[in-house]
Amino acid sequence: MTASDSEENKQIRFDLTTSPHLHSKWSTQKVMWLVVASLAPSIFTSLLFFGLYQLLIIAVAILFAAGTEYALQVMRNKQPTILDGSAMLTGLLLALTLPPNFSLSATAIGSVVAVGLGKQIFGGLGFNIFNPALVGRAFLQAAFPVQITTWSKPHLAVDTISSATPLAAFKFDHVSTEIGPLFFGNIGGSLGETSALAILAGGFFLIAIRIVNWQIPVSMILGMIIFGGVFHLINPAVNPSPLFHIFAGGFLFGAMFMATDWVTSPITSSGMWIFGLGISLILVVIRLYGGLPEGVMYSILFMNAFVPLINRLTQPAIFGIKQGGQNEKSY
Repeated sequence: MTASDSEENKQIRFDLTTSPHLHSKWSTQKVMWLVVASLAPSIFTSLLFFGLYQLLIIAVAILFAAGTEYALQVMRNKQPTILDGSAMLTGLLLALTLPPNFSLSATAIGSVVAVGLGKQIFGGLGFNIFNPALVGRAFLQAAFPVQITTWSKPHLAVDTISSATPLAAFKFDHVSTEIGPLFFGNIGGSLGETSALAILAGGFFLIAIRIVNWQIPVSMILGMIIFGGVFHLINPAVNPSPLFHIFAGGFLFGAMFMATDWVTSPITSSGMWIFGLGISLILVVIRLYGGLPEGVMYSILFMNAFVPLINRLTQPAIFGIKQGGQNEKSY
């Protein structure tokens, strides 16, 4: 072996590591802050339609979410990770699912529950089963049922627009809201859920840079068209159209920002379709036959519980394994 051959061999290096072997250009910190940036249109429309007080709700939610994460990690002798943006994102998502002018003290409690019970109790980022922001929202729904369903009339609303959400108006008063206000957001509803335009702008941005897998939002929309369309055809006088289902309430916000959470959604392509279709089916049933006019939160949390099973049933065959019952062999 010559000196040149020896030098060439020294430059060849193989690293033997354990799985997983999938890599991404996105770090956790970059992903979290890009999702936060994608919510800017929804934040803007919440301030436009409901006033600057909503900034306090957002600030309190973020502050207590980050503070809870820091405190619990210090108590567990773990390295604090609040700078990765995950706690801030949890607080921001929770705030955007709350009604306008919501109690600041209740907001703080919801953030503590979201991070404490929804995330850290499972071991922190990457180990939680359920979407933390929705866990906090579900707690507030149970603990503050009156405040969480008290809606404010948008500042730019005309006299014919009420403070009630379009879903509540349709379910209880049989009043249908036109698609125009639903698209732009000049309606009653949660801070970040009223403007479909703002949600779609942020959601398409995440899909374009491949942070969000398009299969889940598309499967949810397709599921709403199928399941909502079937019920609408059965009784169009009582059951709203699929288009109303899609643009009203928190459907689009849930499809773009909640159901697509990396930790609590399936990792296989077929699993994502099952997940999204399941959410839409449960949502349609809740909206039409449940006691509440909205059910995005519950449908996503319900399907979160089945994600491990979905992943297991939809995992692809191991490379080199031939399925053949007792004659199964590997190469």
